[in-house]
Formats: sequence, structure tokens, C-alpha cells
Amino acid sequence: MGKMMARPATLLLLLVVAVTAAGVADASKSKQKTCDKGWECSGSVYCCNETITDYFQVYQFENLFSKRNAPVAHAVGFWDFQSFITAAALFEPLGFGTTGDKQTKMKEVAAFLGHVGSKTSCGYGVATGGPLAWGLCYNHEMSPSQDYCDPNYLYPCIDGVQYYGRGALPVYWNYNYGLVGDALKVDLLSHPEYLEQNATLAFQAAIWRWMTPMKKKQPSAHDVFVGNWKPTKNDTLSKRLPGFGLTMNILYGDNICGQGYIDPMNNIISHYQYYLDSMGVGRQFSGDNVDCAEQVPFNPSYKAATS
Repeated sequence: MGKMMARPATLLLLLVVAVTAAGVADASKSKQKTCDKGWECSGSVYCCNETITDYFQVYQFENLFSKRNAPVAHAVGFWDFQSFITAAALFEPLGFGTTGDKQTKMKEVAAFLGHVGSKTSCGYGVATGGPLAWGLCYNHEMSPSQDYCDPNYLYPCIDGVQYYGRGALPVYWNYNYGLVGDALKVDLLSHPEYLEQNATLAFQAAIWRWMTPMKKKQPSAHDVFVGNWKPTKNDTLSKRLPGFGLTMNILYGDNICGQGYIDPMNNIISHYQYYLDSMGVGRQFSGDNVDCAEQVPFNPSYKAATS
């Protein structure tokens, strides 16, 4: 009887020892996996890789956005390399620009900035330097077509505040300012103007959007670009396959995708490939599935709660 009564205690002791040993092993394993690169990247396995400043320098940023401070640009003196790198440092420990081999890292930076350049460009066909040299020409929407205020109990509009497009990947609508603000711990619902006053914050908002899935069980633009995501059977049938094209699907849905080879989609691709060339990677390494012409959007606008 005494032996039988002792068995649960013995098993419990063994279980505690096993769990403790596993915990020590996990802690040891996690300690081995993290690296510290100072201000730019620390406390993450991704920091053991090259960081963005190891392969992307000021002169390359200047080459990509060579006309952003031209007299006719609309955000002269606002955007700079330091703002981008400071913003990126918040996300490099999460894998932004630090995932995969060097070419994958450079391609991700080119892809992200390709979106940014396209969405902030004032370039046109006969513009000096060509239409792709004018990214970061704007930091806000010049002639808002509406007030972008939507009834929303989580993020209600503030009286007198306008929610037109601002930033590097322009943010529109009160609920999006609220969402991004919560993520970055900044009250953008009350002060959306911060995105056109602080370039680092504007880049942070854009990188957050790149790194963050918009719905559960959906990937982020980062994930589909660097190879962290595998399509389901339904995704394959919907022609949603990993690559630059799917980043457009995630960021813009049917505003860009599933409409054939329309100019707005082609323009984003052109910026991405121009940046690949400028960074020394070369457009021949654009990857598979570069367009989204025939993709079914993840979140069709007629179903979507946000746009």
C-alpha cells in the first residue's frame, strides 16, 4: 500500500525534473539563437544574419530616390536614409531585411521600397531622369477626394480630423490610422498628421503593414516574399502563389489584382525591377509570380471591412 501511495509523488517528481530539464534545454537553445548587432538589431536569431546596413547604403538609397528633393517635388527634405534605417531597426529583429541569404534580403528591401516608390511617385513618362526616379515625391495625398471617415466603434473619427492618405505606404481611413497607431503605440487616430511630420514614423507604419497579416490565417507581404508561406489548395486554385505578385494582393487586393495587366499593377512591378537593377541585384532575379493579374484577391472589396 505504501508503495502504491508513493508512486504518484515519484511520477510527479520525474515529471517536474523532465519539464525543468526541457525548460533549461529550451532556454539554452534560445540563448544560442539570439545575436546582438547594437542599435540596428538585437535579441533575435535574425540579428545573427547580415543587417540592412551591411548591404544597403546611403548612396543606394539616393540612387533609388534621386529626384525626391527636386524643386518640383512635394516633400523636399522630408525623406532620408537615416529615417528608413531607424524605422527598419524596429522590424529587423522580426526578419525584415534579415531573412534568408544576401540576395533574398536585398530583394525584400527592393520589393518593399518598390511599393513605397510607386505609391509616392510624381514621375511621368517624360519626367527628367525617367518616371521611376521620382519615388518619395509626396508624403501625403495632395487633393483628397473625400474625408475618409467611416462609422467605427473601435476607432471613431475625431471631430475636425481628416484621415486622407499619408505616409510611405499611404494610410487612409480612421480605422486604419487607429490600427496602425495601436501597433506603433502612437495616437494616430487623434493625430494622423504625424505621418507627414515624422519620416521615421511614416516608414515604421509602412514596414508594419508589410510585416503584418491583415486577417487570421492569412500571410503578410513579408511572409509570401521571403518564403515563409506555403499556398493551400484553395490558394493554388486562386492563382495565389509566393512571389512579388502576392505582395500586391495582400497590400491592395482587387484595387490592383485580378484585373489583368493594368497600368497601376505594371507601375508597381516596374519600380520593383528598377530598384533591383539599381541595387545591383538585377531584374532577372525578380523571382516567380511577379504579377497578380489573374489572382483572386484574399479580401475582395465587396466583402472587406477595410480598404
